[in-house]
Amino acid sequence: MQDFVHLHVHTQYSILDGQASIPRLVDKAIANGMRGIAVTDHGDMFGIKEFFNYVNKKNGDTNGEIKSLKKRIGALESGKEAVDNPEAEIASCREQLEAAKKKLFKPIFGCEMYVARNRLEDKNGKPDQSGYHLVVLAKNAQGYHNLIKLVSKAWTKGFYMRPRTDRVELEKYHEGLIVCSACIGGEVPRRILAGQYAEAEEAIQWYKNLFGDNYYLELQRHKANVPRANHETYKLQQQVNEKLIEYSKKYNIKLVCTNDVHFVDEENAEAHDRLICLSTGKDLDDPNRMLYTKQEWMKTREEMNEIFADVPEALSNTCDICDQVEFYSIDHAPIMPTFAIPEDFGTEAEYRERLTEKDLFDEFTQDENGNVVMDEDAGKAKIERLGGYDKLYRIKLEADYLAKLAYDGAKVRYGKELTDEVKERIKFELHIMKTMGFPGYFLIVQDFISAARNQLDVSVGPGRGSAAGSAVAYCLGITQIDPIKYDLLFERFLNPDRISLPDIDVDFDDDGRGRVLNWVTEKYGQEKVAHIITYGTMATKLAIKDVARVQKLPLSESDRLCKLIPDKIPDKKMNLPNAIAYVPELQAAEVSPDPILRDTIKYAKMLEGNVRNTGVHACGTIICRDDITDWVPVSTADDKETGEKMLVTQYEGSVIEDTGLIKMDFLGLKTLSIIKEAIENIRDSKGIVLDIDKIPIDDPITYQLYSEGRTIGTFQFESGGMQKYLRELQPTTFEDIIAMNALYRPGPMDYIPSFIARKNGREEIKYDIPCMEKYLKDTYGITVYQEQVMLLSRQLANFTRGESDALRKAMGKKKKAIVDAMKPKFIEGGKKNGHDPKVLEKIWADWEKFASYAFNKSHATCYSWVAYQTAYLKANYASEYMAATMSRNISNITEITKLMDECKATGISVLGPDVNESNLKFSVNRHGDIRFGLGAIKGVGEAAVQSILTERKKNGLFKDIFDFVQRVNLSACNRKNIENLALAGGFDSFPGIKREDFFAKNAKDESFSDVLVKYGNKYQADMNAAANSLFGGEHAVEIATPEIISAPEWGNLERLNKERDLVGIYLSAHPLDEYIPILEKMCNAKMADLVDLTPLQNHDLILGGIVTAVKEGMTKKGSPYGRVKMEDFSGAAEFVFFGDDWVGKKNYFAEGMFLYLIGKCQPRKWQPDEWEVKINGVKLLSDVKDDDIQKITVSVPLSFITNEFVLEFSELIRNNPGKVDLSFVICDDDGQNRVSMQSRTMKVSLKKDIVIYIKNRPQLDYKIN
Repeated sequence: MQDFVHLHVHTQYSILDGQASIPRLVDKAIANGMRGIAVTDHGDMFGIKEFFNYVNKKNGDTNGEIKSLKKRIGALESGKEAVDNPEAEIASCREQLEAAKKKLFKPIFGCEMYVARNRLEDKNGKPDQSGYHLVVLAKNAQGYHNLIKLVSKAWTKGFYMRPRTDRVELEKYHEGLIVCSACIGGEVPRRILAGQYAEAEEAIQWYKNLFGDNYYLELQRHKANVPRANHETYKLQQQVNEKLIEYSKKYNIKLVCTNDVHFVDEENAEAHDRLICLSTGKDLDDPNRMLYTKQEWMKTREEMNEIFADVPEALSNTCDICDQVEFYSIDHAPIMPTFAIPEDFGTEAEYRERLTEKDLFDEFTQDENGNVVMDEDAGKAKIERLGGYDKLYRIKLEADYLAKLAYDGAKVRYGKELTDEVKERIKFELHIMKTMGFPGYFLIVQDFISAARNQLDVSVGPGRGSAAGSAVAYCLGITQIDPIKYDLLFERFLNPDRISLPDIDVDFDDDGRGRVLNWVTEKYGQEKVAHIITYGTMATKLAIKDVARVQKLPLSESDRLCKLIPDKIPDKKMNLPNAIAYVPELQAAEVSPDPILRDTIKYAKMLEGNVRNTGVHACGTIICRDDITDWVPVSTADDKETGEKMLVTQYEGSVIEDTGLIKMDFLGLKTLSIIKEAIENIRDSKGIVLDIDKIPIDDPITYQLYSEGRTIGTFQFESGGMQKYLRELQPTTFEDIIAMNALYRPGPMDYIPSFIARKNGREEIKYDIPCMEKYLKDTYGITVYQEQVMLLSRQLANFTRGESDALRKAMGKKKKAIVDAMKPKFIEGGKKNGHDPKVLEKIWADWEKFASYAFNKSHATCYSWVAYQTAYLKANYASEYMAATMSRNISNITEITKLMDECKATGISVLGPDVNESNLKFSVNRHGDIRFGLGAIKGVGEAAVQSILTERKKNGLFKDIFDFVQRVNLSACNRKNIENLALAGGFDSFPGIKREDFFAKNAKDESFSDVLVKYGNKYQADMNAAANSLFGGEHAVEIATPEIISAPEWGNLERLNKERDLVGIYLSAHPLDEYIPILEKMCNAKMADLVDLTPLQNHDLILGGIVTAVKEGMTKKGSPYGRVKMEDFSGAAEFVFFGDDWVGKKNYFAEGMFLYLIGKCQPRKWQPDEWEVKINGVKLLSDVKDDDIQKITVSVPLSFITNEFVLEFSELIRNNPGKVDLSFVICDDDGQNRVSMQSRTMKVSLKKDIVIYIKNRPQLDYKIN
């Protein structure tokens, strides 16, 4: 048997064409005794890094053996290891070494490229689409880098339906490459099949002349053996093969055989067939769809020998290629971008003159205090890892400049005279940054952050993640939180004991993030900045849906299967095989007598996890020293903001840094946009210019807001549970806020009651060892942060900085072996410091329990500061802040409704749009009310709004509707814009006209809005003519204003619905306002609750709302049904009624009806595993209000009863007489003493005025009956 290696292999990264995972391919090849395989995906190198990493992992033990043997040979040769017969021992070791090398599995990096028929820039219709196939393999590191250049340029310059290269590019980058003529899509096979033999020979000679012996002719034989497969391909292959064998002899070109692998095992052929259906958008039973031969599995060496027994050299030549390919690494030490340092500070040339290599060696192998910390060999290894002395001169220059900036910043942050603590901290950090080789990284980050703040008017967050632990970052302005003040640790960010790339994530305001990225791209060069690719895979439910669709499984059945998939499985990974084992119904589907259902499960299992598409990482960005394609392949993607093409790395974020590229995360944080907009609102409404970074950290009003739980609309603290805990905690310091932010998560949440009790003196604060108070005092003796574990391990047991971080990491990731190994050191270290071993054992046990939940204090502190800023703004500038929050949530109606309710609860009016007062976004008027933004009205574009705002700013408020059309640019603000403004209430403040009048018709059947625009255009034209005439002037124009025809008023519901259609919500009022008491006090569920029925199972439900849509129909069996959509204040829900149930209730369900529903959440009749809300009774809300409300009881705190309250409430009652009994409950402030009183003379009508008055005063409450 001839040995054989696969050289033409498509993985799942040949997207929606390959159905083979890299691990399965490699595992099968190794199991079959192959020496290696090539990966040659279509037009890309997406899978190459995963391929490299997985093969390295499989070769790990063998590489370890090789390393040991080399080390032993060196020791034997140098005499460090003495043996009786060193020559024989060395020879034995060398023999073992060669044997070990032969065991290594070889990864061959390649790509099946598309070669353009003309030049790659030519894009002139069908002839230039796609291209000839060509298998290109990297022979060595040079070949790998040339392959990267070819593939990248195919995307950036040659993409036309597919990424294409051309002969010119192949000529430019041919060194180190091996090429094969490819499948029948290759140029030579295509020419042969077209009978163009001269052209085929020309192509062969061209490739032979360029690549010499590195050009191979490729044979394939895919003889289909199942009926539903492509049987034509084999005939064409045989026709091509005959000529290829002939040309091989004629031109002395070697043959290879391949199998064009697209899936791993023969049994995967049908799954791959379904994948092709997905790719082409066809159904499985489509007679005209694309078919493969179903022979494209990774055949074993034995199978390939059987197929190509007549051309054994084609088999053996694959191994010759494998032998020619070198082992090399595609990973690299960090390739730090070059930061331009001012020449007046210093240059590399000056440093080379001034410093010797000995100077650099000493500096980089000593600690920050000049102590030697490594021997000469370790020092040499470190310098080599940093790039050698040539690179060290650059690092030294950058480190010195970084130190200058850091100390300049320190004087601003800490004052001119730095304390010893600050000096020591900065000195230590700068030394670590320098000796790790990262000063350039920090210079670049501080540079673009400085540009964002000072040049681009972009808000930058105070820091994020572990970077906030760096005092140098604080001094440079990268972060805004003092790490020394808050016990944040640098080694949590950069551990001095292990080299790891710094990772600084930066938050920018949403609007400005793109501007910062553009600035970075312009500064460092477009070819040096790229985004990072992401891969979307077929998740469990998606795999089921995809297979079900191509197999035409009914949609209802597909949905049923997806609903059976649990969100998670206890103690197991979530995938389809585990879900089947966990859910009996899925087990039944897997063995169903229905073949379509059975196959859906079978092939979904095979396709699950397959790569389905590519995307772009939301925030990850690469900045490189060189052209990125010098190191990794790139592709392109569309920029959603600009529509332009942007560079994207072909290796994804989790592995990209292995290749040496530096990743930075540019994140958009909406909260920063809200804060920025709130500051603008404050400036516009109050004339105050607020510096948000300099607000007082001890503002009493802000802590009062937190203590009252009034955090809706603020960052991080607005959930109901958090509000409850804040009211119990009564926070008084910023440390309280940080701790709550860290604790309010699953796990640590269990400690919140104890934390609150200790804070408020109800539980004793205890420390296991008194000295622990130093680091646990701010959290009342409870370990909340990872940093506390780190600091205490140093204090109690003399752990080093690096060891304390290693402990933190091991505990956090539950690495028991590492934790157990560190425990004896902790106990021994603690004993040496005089601590009781039993107490140390308890502390360690506590840490083990809690450390996996403990939070990163650096991140908690930074985000708590952002949260505090939002709370400060809400507490001190409520209208301005809430206007900004609503502007940034304008497309989220649920959020807007919640925020409007919060405004009402705090006494802030949210007014509808008004052309004389509104701006583009939500704004605050001189009375402190919030005005709806004109830009939020549907059908009124930004151009129309800007024309209104510009004219208003230039010439003052509009007097009436005629003044409006006389002045506004009617090209920008047309008739449709004006009608939409009218419907939304934008002209309600104008005298003499109401919304309805704009749509009234005159005798000519023209709407008033039409007449109005014609009048405005005529007036403006005459004004322009008069201004240009010899006798003109502004008084020369006299045109009679058109008559306003008074139209009948719309009903309240019709008017509100039209308003909602334009602004997305009911604004001036809500149709259900009259029924607030019933919806709030008599209903036990809201429409929004019906999204998830789990908490409602077997509960009786009472709901209320307005009917907004009704659809009637007949089932397939001829039975009537109705589908009803209803809304309340929380949202919408849909109800379905069938048969007699619909016939009996349908008269209630007309659009605009206000209904009271009585029902139950119960299992479906025919599908007891699914739940539904069954409506058993329906009433009109008006009947419930009239008949069922007997009494209202108002609860009033004694301290709230003032003359003003008595007068206001008495007036309200007198204005709403009715038949509902009125009672009061008066209670003292702590709620201990209560007095009930009933009004004997006054009965009320429970209208919205009374309810809204009570709701707008948080101290008051009421109940019904």
